[in-house]
Parts: sequence; C-alpha cells; structure tokens
Amino acid sequence: MTVPSRHTRIIDRVITRLKFKQLRLLVAVGDHGNIQNAAREMNVSQPAATKMIKDLELDFEVQLFERTNRGVIPTAFGDALIRHGKLIFAQVSNAAQELDDLVEGNSGRVVIGTLLAASSRLLPMAIERVLTDRPRIAIKVVEGTNDVLMPDLHAGDIDLVVGRLSTHRHRSNLVQEKLFDERIVAVVGPDHPLVGVLDVSFQMLQPFGWILPPTETSLRREIDRFFLAQDQYVPPSALESVSYLTNRRLLQSRNFIGVMPAHVAAQDISGGALQRLDWSVPFGEGPVGVSYRQQGQLSPAGLAVLQALRDTSKVM
Repeated sequence: MTVPSRHTRIIDRVITRLKFKQLRLLVAVGDHGNIQNAAREMNVSQPAATKMIKDLELDFEVQLFERTNRGVIPTAFGDALIRHGKLIFAQVSNAAQELDDLVEGNSGRVVIGTLLAASSRLLPMAIERVLTDRPRIAIKVVEGTNDVLMPDLHAGDIDLVVGRLSTHRHRSNLVQEKLFDERIVAVVGPDHPLVGVLDVSFQMLQPFGWILPPTETSLRREIDRFFLAQDQYVPPSALESVSYLTNRRLLQSRNFIGVMPAHVAAQDISGGALQRLDWSVPFGEGPVGVSYRQQGQLSPAGLAVLQALRDTSKVM
C-alpha cells in the first residue's frame, strides 16, 4: 500500500474539512493580531475561535501564529496562508461581481492599475478597443505607483497593472509581459529660457527647479544616481508628483524642468502646451508592459483587456 505524501495528505484533508469561516477568522486574526478581537468581529466565542485556529494548524500541519503577552503574531506559515486566504476571497468576490455584471448585461468587470507611462495613450487606447467589442464591460482604473498598486495586485484587488515594469521588487508570483520600450524626455513650459536652445548640456539645466517622480519609483532612483554622479548635484528646488495635470500646469507657469515618458508628453508637445528640451536624457529608458497574476486567474473581461493592450502596443 502506497503511503500518501504530506502534500497529498494535507490537500485531501483540507478539501473535505476547510470552511470559509475558518479562513475569514484566520484573516481577521492576522488583521487584529488578537484572537479575542477577531472572534468578536466574527461573532463567535473566543474558545470557538481558538479551536478553529488550532484545527487549521492540525489540518495544515504547521504553526500559524506565535502566542505573545500582547496577542498573536503570524508565523511565516501564517503569513502565507493569510495571503492565499485573501486571494481566495478576492476570487470569490470577482466571481460574484462577474455573475452580477452578466445578469445586468455588463459583460464582466475588470480593475486596472495604471502607472504614469501607460496613463496617457496605451491604456486609453486599449480601453477604447475593449469597449468597441464589449460596450457593457465594467472597467475601473486605479492610478498610483508600483509600491501602491502591486500589493493590491498580489491580493487580488486589482486584475492588471499597466506601466513601467518593475525590475527588482514586486515580481514574485506575477507574470510581467513587456509591450514596448519607453524613452524618457525632458520637458518645460513654452516660455522656459531653454526653449529653442540647441544641444542643451546638464550644466545649463542646473539653475532650474525640477519636477521629479516619487522616491519609491525606479525612474526616481535612476535620477538620484545620475544627480549623485554629477558632483552630488542638488536641484535648487524640487517637487515630487505623479499627477500629470498638476505637473503640466506647473511646467507652464514656472521654469521647472520635468522628466517623463515620451508617450505621456507627446500630445502636449505636438500641441505646443509643453516643449521638449534638446537634451539627451541619460537615464530612464526601460520596458513598459502589463503585470498580472497567473493567466488562469484572469476573468474573460481581464483577458479581453490584456489582448487589447497587446494589440494597442503594436500600433503605438
């Protein structure tokens, strides 16, 4: 007789015994760091909650929490199971939302996180493609940085993140698909003193203030390294912002210098609202693409958006 492996044994046990209420309690204990408060939130007694956690530990054959005088702290096993529990609830929520959307004729729902590199052309053009084929699809767009969007992608609150691909962080358990390479350009308002100047050097830029991306972005880290290599240059004034509308207005009203993906500024440059400096930006070139959890987890609406992004990138 073949003895089942530990993995097979746990799977068989969990499939027959695991209840959603146990997972909800697990997540609540992780959030509160306290079984009593989690039990109160779940409207169960503390002894019942403690038994549910112990049953989970027996079923998975690991210790999920460390008991302390101040409460409980998830172990590495607890953190992993909490993360997967949140994903399970996100998938159930997505399934319920998709069924609801289908009943109402919306043909599905998708939540898209967008970074600056995708927000002006790639994503709007892709959404237009999707809406042409699926006019009743429900789409939600969330703007932010990788540090904000990627945890929500891992947790299942966002289906896809579009923009500059992260080269080091946030890559575990995700598919990162490159769509094209993006160039970075330096832009100013139409009345800036350097407009029309040929072959601008970095020394010419130094007297002016800069609008910079936030410190947690990969582009900002490249800028900081470049400034450091230029005799530890520090701008006379610097503003951190990912708001394109705010940056655009400030570039037009003050003699700031901004750095941004070429596609983002292309329309304003062609229309004269902004001017591109004749300076070859020595940093920032990199891949723009889409990040998502394993493809089998994407809904039909998510797959439609993914294909639209691929098709759009080919004609940009």
